[in-house]
Amino acid sequence: MPHKIIDVQIKTRKADAATVKADMLAVGVFDKSPCCAAAAAINTALGNPLRRLKALGDFKGEPQTSALVYSDGQIAAKRVLFVGLGPRDTCDNQTLYKAASLAAARAVDLKAAALGLVLCGGQGKETKLTPLETGQAIAEGICFGAYRYDEYIQQATEKRPAKLTATVLTDQAAGASGLRKGVSVGAVTGAAQSFARTIANRPANIMTPAALAAEAKRMAAPIPALRCSVMEEKQLRLKKMGGILAVGQGSANGPRMIVLQYTPAGATAKTPTVGLVGKAITFDSGGISLKPGEGMGDMKFDKSGGIAVLAAMRAIAELKPKVKVIGLIPSAENMPSGTSYRPGDIITTYSKKTVEILNTDAEGRMLLCDAIAYAKTLGCTTVVNIATLTGASVIALGQKRAAVMGNDDKLIDQLKAASVRTGERIWHLPCDDEFVEAMKSKVADLRNLGGKWGGACTAAGFLSQFAEDLAWAHIDMAGVGVWGAGEKDAPGSVGFGVRLLTAFVRTL
Repeated sequence: MPHKIIDVQIKTRKADAATVKADMLAVGVFDKSPCCAAAAAINTALGNPLRRLKALGDFKGEPQTSALVYSDGQIAAKRVLFVGLGPRDTCDNQTLYKAASLAAARAVDLKAAALGLVLCGGQGKETKLTPLETGQAIAEGICFGAYRYDEYIQQATEKRPAKLTATVLTDQAAGASGLRKGVSVGAVTGAAQSFARTIANRPANIMTPAALAAEAKRMAAPIPALRCSVMEEKQLRLKKMGGILAVGQGSANGPRMIVLQYTPAGATAKTPTVGLVGKAITFDSGGISLKPGEGMGDMKFDKSGGIAVLAAMRAIAELKPKVKVIGLIPSAENMPSGTSYRPGDIITTYSKKTVEILNTDAEGRMLLCDAIAYAKTLGCTTVVNIATLTGASVIALGQKRAAVMGNDDKLIDQLKAASVRTGERIWHLPCDDEFVEAMKSKVADLRNLGGKWGGACTAAGFLSQFAEDLAWAHIDMAGVGVWGAGEKDAPGSVGFGVRLLTAFVRTL
């Protein structure tokens, strides 16, 4: 049986930080001063260690740096972690997110079960952050930093606490309500991101398409506004979803289509419906067009787009925005066998468009094209799909930004605005007629592979042909979803896209 991932509980409290009992107290420090009066009071109570640290050059308040000191009974907390925030005038939600993440990570490393945080100096007029924005950023950062994927490490529970209780502290009445609300929202989205990381990190022998569908049903069951249904192979055949079936036919683990529907209270026929579509290839060998062996183990992460949609639907249903949202997660395992689809095959998709297969490793678009077309039949007028789709997007943008393409500038702008709020960066690339033309086939309506150049754009051009009459955008997250195994702080999935999709939907 797998071990439980660390349970992170987050709350707010109006109190004098010096009197709060905690295993560790994280205190924000700008480059020239503590972040607020409460932080300055902690430093004074400890005998001004910041002056000594700066004199030695050990700590200068720079972002993503910290210094640990022991309180020796001078305050109620056992340890104080000074966390750098950088210049006051550049402190933003991402600064606070990363500072909270650093503090939570250090707390887990030190086996601290109770963490207090005084990082609220970022809500002042200099940074233009509201208390709500401050609270959300801190709560999401706590969840990210405290996360450890250790389900299958036998002695995991001996290496860290089973639970981390984090308390965001303020001594000001003004703004306390907004801070509390922000922390409440951030705790939901942060927990959803951690859930996504766990499901994405699970290997292919555990997380098959059927297991992913079962996980989606378990997730949705206790949430009244969220309904989950699953199409198995027989139903996919009846629906004639040829793209999904073709990709999955080479595996002993059959494909699935997971459908998650969120309906807000008071919804009517006029309530707009947004579709979120995520590719979930639980393992991608490349099929007949076999990938090289090196790094193939990381192909368990080819389900990350679908997992982002799964977890975003959880957060959306808990936060209750006033739009209908349908999450579609086509899932398959792309394997080579005597029953695999082949280069040269012509596949009839759900939309009735035909596709010539040039390479079986260009499989994600075959799943997505069926799901996008199906979203239209469910009443979606806006669709955003997300996928680890092309290596070309990584070559173009590196590993710090996802590509975004689409047919609606307003929708692209909405996603970019959500990206700024969450720090999950995206960059707009084209997918217009020249890229669509590159995907035309001489023996079918389309082919599943373009030429040598602009692979991320030709893939999006292909998908655009199934999104006609929709406001549609495509996020290619191939470069940003995973930190390589061996990274000390967060090996595996980073849960990219969960907060981005949730923030996008909440603004509609």
